[in-house]
Amino acid sequence: MDQFKQISTFVEVASRGSLSAAARAEGIAPAMIGRRLDALEERLGVKLLQRTTRKLALTNEGLAFLEDCQRILADLENAEAAVSERSAKASGHLSISAPAGFGRQHVAPLIPSFLAEHRDVTVTLNLNDRVVDLIGEGIDVAIRIAALSDSNLIGVKLADNKRVVVAAPSYIKKNGAPKSLDDLARHNCLAISSEGSQRGWTFRQAGKNVTLKVSGNMVCNDGAVLHDWALSGKGLAWRSMWEVSNAIEAGQLMTVLDEFAAPGNDIYAVFAQRQHLPLRIRAFVDFLRHTYSQPEYWRKA
Repeated sequence: MDQFKQISTFVEVASRGSLSAAARAEGIAPAMIGRRLDALEERLGVKLLQRTTRKLALTNEGLAFLEDCQRILADLENAEAAVSERSAKASGHLSISAPAGFGRQHVAPLIPSFLAEHRDVTVTLNLNDRVVDLIGEGIDVAIRIAALSDSNLIGVKLADNKRVVVAAPSYIKKNGAPKSLDDLARHNCLAISSEGSQRGWTFRQAGKNVTLKVSGNMVCNDGAVLHDWALSGKGLAWRSMWEVSNAIEAGQLMTVLDEFAAPGNDIYAVFAQRQHLPLRIRAFVDFLRHTYSQPEYWRKA
Protein backbone atom coordinates (compact mmCIF):
# COMPACT_ATOMS: atom_id res chain seq x y z
CA MET A 1 0.00 0.00 0.00
CA ASP A 2 2.87 2.40 0.87
CA GLN A 3 4.60 1.67 -2.43
CA PHE A 4 1.40 2.29 -4.41
CA LYS A 5 0.74 5.52 -2.52
CA GLN A 6 4.29 6.72 -3.21
CA ILE A 7 3.92 5.99 -6.93
CA SER A 8 0.51 7.65 -7.22
CA THR A 9 1.82 10.68 -5.32
CA PHE A 10 4.80 10.95 -7.66
CA VAL A 11 2.50 10.90 -10.71
CA GLU A 12 0.20 13.47 -9.12
CA VAL A 13 3.08 15.84 -8.31
CA ALA A 14 4.55 15.49 -11.79
CA SER A 15 1.16 16.11 -13.40
CA ARG A 16 0.27 19.15 -11.25
CA GLY A 17 3.76 20.65 -11.28
CA SER A 18 4.18 21.22 -7.53
CA LEU A 19 4.01 19.55 -4.15
CA SER A 20 1.54 22.10 -2.84
CA ALA A 21 -0.90 21.54 -5.72
CA ALA A 22 -0.79 17.78 -5.17
CA ALA A 23 -1.27 18.30 -1.42
CA ARG A 24 -4.32 20.52 -1.97
CA ALA A 25 -5.88 17.94 -4.30
CA GLU A 26 -5.50 15.23 -1.63
CA GLY A 27 -6.32 17.49 1.30
CA ILE A 28 -3.09 16.92 3.22
CA ALA A 29 -0.04 18.97 4.16
CA PRO A 30 2.72 19.48 1.53
CA ALA A 31 5.19 18.02 4.02
CA MET A 32 3.40 14.67 3.77
CA ILE A 33 3.77 14.73 0.00
CA GLY A 34 7.46 15.50 0.39
CA ARG A 35 7.99 12.57 2.77
CA ARG A 36 6.37 10.18 0.31
CA LEU A 37 8.62 11.36 -2.51
CA ASP A 38 11.71 11.11 -0.29
CA ALA A 39 10.76 7.55 0.67
CA LEU A 40 10.21 6.61 -2.99
CA GLU A 41 13.57 8.02 -4.11
CA GLU A 42 15.34 6.33 -1.20
CA ARG A 43 13.73 2.98 -2.00
CA LEU A 44 14.62 3.25 -5.71
CA GLY A 45 18.06 4.70 -5.09
CA VAL A 46 17.66 7.41 -7.74
CA LYS A 47 16.69 11.07 -7.85
CA LEU A 48 13.37 11.51 -9.63
CA LEU A 49 12.70 15.22 -9.05
CA GLN A 50 14.86 18.30 -8.77
CA ARG A 51 13.06 20.40 -6.18
CA THR A 52 13.74 23.98 -5.25
CA THR A 53 11.60 26.54 -3.44
CA ARG A 54 10.59 28.03 -6.79
CA LYS A 55 10.30 25.13 -9.25
CA LEU A 56 10.16 21.39 -9.74
CA ALA A 57 11.77 19.46 -12.58
CA LEU A 58 11.94 15.78 -13.47
CA THR A 59 15.31 14.14 -13.87
CA ASN A 60 15.94 11.82 -16.81
CA GLU A 61 15.27 8.87 -14.53
CA GLY A 62 12.14 10.62 -13.32
CA LEU A 63 10.86 11.12 -16.87
CA ALA A 64 11.31 7.43 -17.72
CA PHE A 65 9.78 6.32 -14.41
CA LEU A 66 6.81 8.67 -14.87
CA GLU A 67 5.96 7.10 -18.23
CA ASP A 68 5.99 3.60 -16.73
CA CYS A 69 3.95 4.67 -13.72
CA GLN A 70 1.32 6.38 -15.85
CA ARG A 71 0.96 3.23 -17.94
CA ILE A 72 0.63 1.04 -14.80
CA LEU A 73 -2.00 3.32 -13.25
CA ALA A 74 -3.92 3.43 -16.53
CA ASP A 75 -3.86 -0.38 -16.72
CA LEU A 76 -5.13 -0.56 -13.15
CA GLU A 77 -7.96 1.86 -13.93
CA ASN A 78 -8.91 -0.17 -16.99
CA ALA A 79 -8.87 -3.39 -14.96
CA GLU A 80 -11.18 -1.88 -12.35
CA ALA A 81 -13.52 -0.62 -15.05
CA ALA A 82 -13.63 -4.07 -16.64
CA VAL A 83 -14.52 -5.69 -13.31
CA SER A 84 -17.26 -3.14 -12.72
CA GLU A 85 -18.66 -3.76 -16.19
CA ARG A 86 -18.67 -7.54 -15.64
CA SER A 87 -20.37 -7.11 -12.26
CA ALA A 88 -23.24 -5.34 -13.99
CA LYS A 89 -23.76 -8.34 -16.27
CA ALA A 90 -24.54 -11.79 -14.91
CA SER A 91 -21.89 -14.30 -15.95
CA GLY A 92 -20.16 -17.45 -14.79
CA HIS A 93 -21.38 -20.83 -13.61
CA LEU A 94 -24.37 -21.21 -11.29
CA SER A 95 -24.82 -24.34 -9.19
CA ILE A 96 -28.42 -24.84 -8.03
CA SER A 97 -29.94 -27.41 -5.69
CA ALA A 98 -33.68 -28.09 -5.36
CA PRO A 99 -36.00 -30.78 -3.95
CA ALA A 100 -36.56 -33.44 -6.61
CA GLY A 101 -40.30 -33.01 -7.12
CA PHE A 102 -40.42 -29.25 -6.90
CA GLY A 103 -37.25 -28.94 -8.96
CA ARG A 104 -38.62 -31.05 -11.79
CA GLN A 105 -41.90 -29.15 -11.87
CA HIS A 106 -41.01 -25.57 -10.94
CA VAL A 107 -37.26 -25.02 -11.37
CA ALA A 108 -36.01 -27.07 -14.31
CA PRO A 109 -38.65 -25.76 -16.76
CA LEU A 110 -37.71 -22.16 -15.94
CA ILE A 111 -33.95 -22.45 -16.44
CA PRO A 112 -34.01 -22.15 -20.27
CA SER A 113 -35.89 -18.84 -19.98
CA PHE A 114 -33.43 -17.58 -17.37
CA LEU A 115 -30.46 -18.50 -19.55
CA ALA A 116 -32.08 -16.81 -22.55
CA GLU A 117 -31.99 -13.56 -20.55
CA HIS A 118 -28.46 -14.16 -19.21
CA ARG A 119 -26.47 -15.69 -22.04
CA ASP A 120 -23.13 -15.58 -20.20
CA VAL A 121 -24.38 -17.83 -17.39
CA THR A 122 -24.21 -21.64 -17.33
CA VAL A 123 -26.17 -23.80 -14.89
CA THR A 124 -25.88 -27.11 -13.07
CA LEU A 125 -29.14 -28.24 -11.43
CA ASN A 126 -28.90 -30.85 -8.67
CA LEU A 127 -32.25 -32.40 -7.69
CA ASN A 128 -32.05 -33.99 -4.25
CA ASP A 129 -34.48 -34.27 -1.37
CA ARG A 130 -31.80 -34.15 1.31
CA VAL A 131 -30.65 -30.86 2.87
CA VAL A 132 -27.42 -30.08 1.04
CA ASP A 133 -24.36 -28.42 2.57
CA LEU A 134 -24.13 -25.32 0.40
CA ILE A 135 -20.58 -24.37 1.29
CA GLY A 136 -19.18 -27.89 1.53
CA GLU A 137 -20.76 -29.00 -1.75
CA GLY A 138 -20.14 -25.79 -3.68
CA ILE A 139 -23.83 -24.93 -4.15
CA ASP A 140 -24.53 -21.29 -5.04
CA VAL A 141 -28.24 -21.30 -4.26
CA ALA A 142 -30.62 -23.93 -2.90
CA ILE A 143 -34.40 -23.99 -3.12
CA ARG A 144 -35.95 -25.16 0.14
CA ILE A 145 -39.55 -25.65 1.20
CA ALA A 146 -39.09 -24.88 4.87
CA ALA A 147 -38.33 -22.02 7.22
CA LEU A 148 -34.64 -21.08 7.39
CA SER A 149 -32.89 -22.45 10.48
CA ASP A 150 -29.18 -22.05 9.65
CA SER A 151 -27.95 -18.62 10.73
CA ASN A 152 -24.97 -18.91 8.36
CA LEU A 153 -27.29 -18.77 5.37
CA ILE A 154 -29.46 -16.04 3.87
CA GLY A 155 -33.02 -16.93 2.91
CA VAL A 156 -35.22 -15.10 0.44
CA LYS A 157 -38.88 -16.07 0.34
CA LEU A 158 -39.96 -16.92 -3.19
CA ALA A 159 -43.59 -17.91 -2.74
CA ASP A 160 -46.27 -18.88 -0.28
CA ASN A 161 -47.05 -22.54 0.13
CA LYS A 162 -49.19 -24.69 2.38
CA ARG A 163 -49.82 -28.39 2.79
CA VAL A 164 -53.28 -29.88 2.48
CA VAL A 165 -54.81 -33.31 2.86
CA VAL A 166 -56.24 -34.46 -0.47
CA ALA A 167 -58.05 -37.45 -1.89
CA ALA A 168 -59.70 -38.41 -5.14
CA PRO A 169 -63.48 -37.99 -5.27
CA SER A 170 -63.75 -41.77 -5.78
CA TYR A 171 -62.00 -42.41 -2.47
CA ILE A 172 -64.22 -39.92 -0.61
CA LYS A 173 -67.34 -41.45 -2.17
CA LYS A 174 -66.32 -44.90 -1.01
CA ASN A 175 -64.85 -44.07 2.41
CA GLY A 176 -66.29 -40.70 3.38
CA ALA A 177 -64.35 -37.57 4.30
CA PRO A 178 -62.56 -37.26 7.66
CA LYS A 179 -64.13 -34.58 9.87
CA SER A 180 -61.53 -34.51 12.65
CA LEU A 181 -57.89 -35.44 13.14
CA ASP A 182 -58.97 -38.53 15.07
CA ASP A 183 -60.79 -39.71 11.93
CA LEU A 184 -57.43 -40.16 10.18
CA ALA A 185 -56.92 -43.39 12.13
CA ARG A 186 -59.82 -44.91 10.19
CA HIS A 187 -58.47 -43.93 6.76
CA ASN A 188 -55.79 -45.26 4.45
CA CYS A 189 -53.12 -42.56 4.61
CA LEU A 190 -50.44 -42.49 1.93
CA ALA A 191 -47.34 -41.48 3.87
CA ILE A 192 -43.92 -40.40 2.70
CA SER A 193 -40.72 -41.83 4.13
CA SER A 194 -37.33 -40.16 4.41
CA GLU A 195 -34.12 -42.06 5.13
CA GLY A 196 -36.10 -45.03 6.39
CA SER A 197 -38.44 -43.14 8.75
CA GLN A 198 -42.00 -42.04 8.08
CA ARG A 199 -42.73 -38.33 8.13
CA GLY A 200 -45.63 -37.16 10.24
CA TRP A 201 -48.43 -34.89 9.07
CA THR A 202 -48.57 -31.49 10.77
CA PHE A 203 -51.82 -29.71 11.62
CA ARG A 204 -53.02 -26.76 13.66
CA GLN A 205 -55.32 -27.67 16.55
CA ALA A 206 -56.37 -25.59 19.58
CA GLY A 207 -53.83 -22.91 18.66
CA LYS A 208 -50.88 -25.32 18.51
CA ASN A 209 -49.10 -27.28 15.82
CA VAL A 210 -49.50 -31.03 16.22
CA THR A 211 -47.71 -33.72 14.21
CA LEU A 212 -49.43 -37.05 13.72
CA LYS A 213 -47.97 -40.33 12.54
CA VAL A 214 -50.56 -41.72 10.17
CA SER A 215 -50.96 -45.28 8.92
CA GLY A 216 -51.83 -46.91 5.63
CA ASN A 217 -50.94 -49.81 3.39
CA MET A 218 -48.57 -47.88 1.11
CA VAL A 219 -45.53 -45.73 1.97
CA CYS A 220 -43.07 -44.20 -0.52
CA ASN A 221 -40.07 -41.87 -0.47
CA ASP A 222 -41.16 -40.15 -3.70
CA GLY A 223 -43.84 -37.48 -3.52
CA ALA A 224 -44.76 -37.91 -7.19
CA VAL A 225 -45.69 -41.53 -6.52
CA LEU A 226 -47.90 -40.49 -3.59
CA HIS A 227 -49.54 -37.93 -5.85
CA ASP A 228 -50.33 -40.61 -8.44
CA TRP A 229 -51.66 -42.98 -5.77
CA ALA A 230 -53.96 -40.23 -4.47
CA LEU A 231 -55.20 -39.46 -7.99
CA SER A 232 -56.07 -43.12 -8.50
CA GLY A 233 -58.18 -43.17 -5.32
CA LYS A 234 -55.87 -45.26 -3.15
CA GLY A 235 -56.07 -43.05 -0.04
CA LEU A 236 -55.48 -39.68 1.59
CA ALA A 237 -52.23 -37.79 0.96
CA TRP A 238 -50.71 -34.75 2.67
CA ARG A 239 -49.23 -32.71 -0.14
CA SER A 240 -48.03 -29.20 -0.94
CA MET A 241 -50.30 -26.87 -2.88
CA TRP A 242 -47.61 -26.34 -5.53
CA GLU A 243 -48.02 -30.02 -6.42
CA VAL A 244 -51.79 -30.55 -6.19
CA SER A 245 -53.38 -27.16 -6.95
CA ASN A 246 -54.01 -27.98 -10.61
CA ALA A 247 -55.53 -31.36 -9.77
CA ILE A 248 -57.79 -29.68 -7.21
CA GLU A 249 -58.87 -27.06 -9.75
CA ALA A 250 -59.55 -29.80 -12.31
CA GLY A 251 -61.67 -31.74 -9.82
CA GLN A 252 -59.28 -34.71 -9.78
CA LEU A 253 -58.53 -34.19 -6.09
CA MET A 254 -60.43 -32.56 -3.25
CA THR A 255 -59.17 -31.21 0.06
CA VAL A 256 -60.30 -32.33 3.50
CA LEU A 257 -59.57 -31.14 7.05
CA ASP A 258 -58.94 -27.60 5.73
CA GLU A 259 -59.80 -26.06 9.10
CA PHE A 260 -56.81 -27.88 10.61
CA ALA A 261 -54.26 -26.73 8.01
CA ALA A 262 -50.97 -25.66 9.62
CA PRO A 263 -49.17 -22.41 8.73
CA GLY A 264 -47.51 -22.40 5.33
CA ASN A 265 -44.36 -24.35 4.59
CA ASP A 266 -43.17 -21.60 2.28
CA ILE A 267 -40.67 -21.73 -0.57
CA TYR A 268 -37.26 -20.09 -0.08
CA ALA A 269 -34.04 -19.54 -1.96
CA VAL A 270 -31.05 -19.84 0.38
CA PHE A 271 -27.41 -19.01 -0.18
CA ALA A 272 -24.26 -18.51 1.87
CA GLN A 273 -23.71 -15.11 3.44
CA ARG A 274 -21.44 -13.08 1.19
CA GLN A 275 -20.48 -9.42 1.29
CA HIS A 276 -20.56 -9.17 -2.49
CA LEU A 277 -23.07 -11.64 -3.88
CA PRO A 278 -22.34 -12.53 -7.54
CA LEU A 279 -24.87 -11.02 -9.89
CA ARG A 280 -25.72 -14.44 -11.37
CA ILE A 281 -27.11 -15.54 -7.96
CA ARG A 282 -29.05 -12.32 -7.41
CA ALA A 283 -30.41 -12.47 -10.96
CA PHE A 284 -31.59 -16.07 -10.58
CA VAL A 285 -33.28 -15.46 -7.23
CA ASP A 286 -35.00 -12.35 -8.60
CA PHE A 287 -36.08 -14.30 -11.69
CA LEU A 288 -37.72 -17.04 -9.59
CA ARG A 289 -39.34 -14.57 -7.21
CA HIS A 290 -40.82 -12.56 -10.09
CA THR A 291 -42.05 -15.69 -11.87
CA TYR A 292 -43.64 -17.21 -8.78
CA SER A 293 -45.33 -13.91 -7.90
CA GLN A 294 -47.46 -14.13 -11.04
CA PRO A 295 -50.83 -15.81 -10.29
CA GLU A 296 -51.08 -17.03 -13.88
CA TYR A 297 -47.83 -18.98 -13.45
CA TRP A 298 -49.38 -21.34 -10.91
CA ARG A 299 -52.45 -21.80 -13.09
CA LYS A 300 -50.31 -22.80 -16.06
CA ALA A 301 -47.67 -24.81 -14.20
